[in-house]
Amino acid sequence: MKKLLSFLLVFALALPAFANEGMWLPLLLGRNYEDMKAHGLQLSPEQIYDVNNGSLKDAIVSFGGFCTGEIISNQGLILTNHHCGYGQIQSHSSTEHDYLTDGFWAYEKSQELPNEGLFVRFLVRMEDVTNRVLDGLNDDMTEDERAKAIAEIGKTIAAEATEGNHYDANVQTFFHGNEFYLFVYETFNDIRLVGAPPSSVGKYGGDTDNWMWPRHTGDFSMFRVYADKDGMPAEYSENNVPLTPKHHLPVNVTGVKDGDFTMVMGYPGSTDRYLTSWGVKEQIELYGPAVVRVRDLKLEIMKKYMEADAATRIQYASKYARVSNYWKYYIGQTEQLQSNHVFDKKQAIEKKFSTWVNADESRKAKYGEVLEMFADAYAETNKSVTSGVYAREAGITGPELALQGLRFGRTMKAYFQAKGMMEASEDEETKTQMGDRLDAIIDAMKANGEEFFKDYNPSLDREMTAGLLELYYNDIPKAQHPEVLTAIADSFDGDFKAYADSLFASSFMASKESYMAFLENPVDSVMDADMGIALGEGMYAAYMGANDNAEVDDKLEKAYRLFTAGLREMNPNKNYYPDANSTMRLTYGTVGDYDARDAVHYSHYPTSEGILEKKDNDDPEFVVPAKLETLIKTQDYGNYANEEGELPVCFIHNTDITGGNSGSPVINARGELIGTAFDGNWEAMSGDINFEPEIQRTISVDIRYTLFIIDKYAGAQNLIDEMTIVTKPVKRGSWFSRIF
Repeated sequence: MKKLLSFLLVFALALPAFANEGMWLPLLLGRNYEDMKAHGLQLSPEQIYDVNNGSLKDAIVSFGGFCTGEIISNQGLILTNHHCGYGQIQSHSSTEHDYLTDGFWAYEKSQELPNEGLFVRFLVRMEDVTNRVLDGLNDDMTEDERAKAIAEIGKTIAAEATEGNHYDANVQTFFHGNEFYLFVYETFNDIRLVGAPPSSVGKYGGDTDNWMWPRHTGDFSMFRVYADKDGMPAEYSENNVPLTPKHHLPVNVTGVKDGDFTMVMGYPGSTDRYLTSWGVKEQIELYGPAVVRVRDLKLEIMKKYMEADAATRIQYASKYARVSNYWKYYIGQTEQLQSNHVFDKKQAIEKKFSTWVNADESRKAKYGEVLEMFADAYAETNKSVTSGVYAREAGITGPELALQGLRFGRTMKAYFQAKGMMEASEDEETKTQMGDRLDAIIDAMKANGEEFFKDYNPSLDREMTAGLLELYYNDIPKAQHPEVLTAIADSFDGDFKAYADSLFASSFMASKESYMAFLENPVDSVMDADMGIALGEGMYAAYMGANDNAEVDDKLEKAYRLFTAGLREMNPNKNYYPDANSTMRLTYGTVGDYDARDAVHYSHYPTSEGILEKKDNDDPEFVVPAKLETLIKTQDYGNYANEEGELPVCFIHNTDITGGNSGSPVINARGELIGTAFDGNWEAMSGDINFEPEIQRTISVDIRYTLFIIDKYAGAQNLIDEMTIVTKPVKRGSWFSRIF
């Protein structure tokens, strides 16, 4: 069940495609090309996806594995969302240099800031390997045996694709194990921060406006890809140079109009559109509310400490944003699943499926038990889904000390095992080699400690530990309490504050000084007795135990695999798309307004005037910088105003996106950048489970507002100068010959 109840959901219902519904693999774009042309596309398929020549795909990157970015200059300049670069902006911030509050701009390349651990990944090619994988499977396999066989075959195919080159590769599963594709990537690890507006621009509206329309948010940040002198991936070095990409996106500042063609290319994370009515009911009644309850408390505690201390505000800014985003997401999803009657829509699909199956004996033999399998499996998961959420949200990802203790303990156990082997060895060369390995482990753990404690407040985490464990204890039935929670309650008579006080007073994991002191003289008995490490191990066991029901997992996986295959067989003339799984996709549609509810109509764009209408400098979410206010009041918009003299800030269009698409380029019919996608709209928060064609919208920053902030607000003319700016529409052929 863990694959259906975690953030790792990657496959879902591929419904009949509207022009604006579907997350399409670029390799299979031929299935949609005529429809795209009919809606205004002026590019050839090869200009979108080509293995041998530069194409749009070569300007799109997976940004850190969690967002999307686009290359917008021939010097490797990346544009993505502010919230995608937020962790890096925060990591470079301090009370002396508060880039979160003030913004950051590199006016020359020597000022750009490196980011350890950040990478971007370019797609080299993709390939359909379905037949090769299926040849290694058979109907007698259990789902577990099938998964293991798929993994082994995938490893073999990936190894062949990367032999003799520097690429990465993997084989991904689509349509619940019915199709398989190979993806080959080129990964760059020297990525530097170039520019970011202040949070009062990049996060304007904060949690209040998140997922809402209209938006007035300049949600963008800028980075640069560096490579060695030969253009090859390399670790950070002062000798590295900006990457010359195979393709970069021209930037069009002529603006968008209602009905304009748009397409979005990026790396959507996961959707769940194959979720059945039983799954929808579980999401509404159990899963979503459980996530919200735990995150309510997390946010309350973090906010209290952040408001009391500037250093803590900077330390926890990125952590708070991560928790908050999906806190509000699940509030909205639960509400809109009900408002949009998704349960009823799923039941209608299942009714048609049942009728189709029962009309043919061979279909009954293959698919006849599928719906019953769903009913039986969800009857079991309903009993434990809430405890599974708490094991993750209040347990292993709850107290920071717990997860850090788990990681530290696992690494140091390997250290002590290696130390014992070294001491037992009589070979001096072996002892020397193992001694070097031990030193490397200690150095790595010291570096890990520096990174962890840089953004850690023990007082905050102590209160978080007490609060989350008490919530876990009170909300989950005692029969489902993990051993660690029961032991803590028994030892401290249910006083979780007393436990937290004891934990933080005794564990060497609770402070940088005691952590580093242990590493100077590691003793295994001290580590084994540490309460912080014990909490981490206990919470990990709780998480794994809450998600360990192999029989139910197998039943659900088989049911979804057969259900997916059956639906596609039932509708052979429909163009199905695979659900999101962090692989490159293209979605297309048009700019357009919508009716949110009775008597509420939303235009397709807001202007900078709305920024001042929302302004409240006593509310951190709606602070307007003085310089920006002056620029708006004087209408000093430069070349970025529209024909009416307004400065558009954002726009909406009916493309199909989800998490992971954040930072994705919005591209016009000619392959030019017109905006950056960053959100969806509240009325369609059920869209990851069921696309809502009438009301579902992508919210994007208008590229004109982005350039206005870079140019007029930040004065970073150096960045404007390296872009290819399109100031008026060009005839087909003239631009392509220069760019492609």
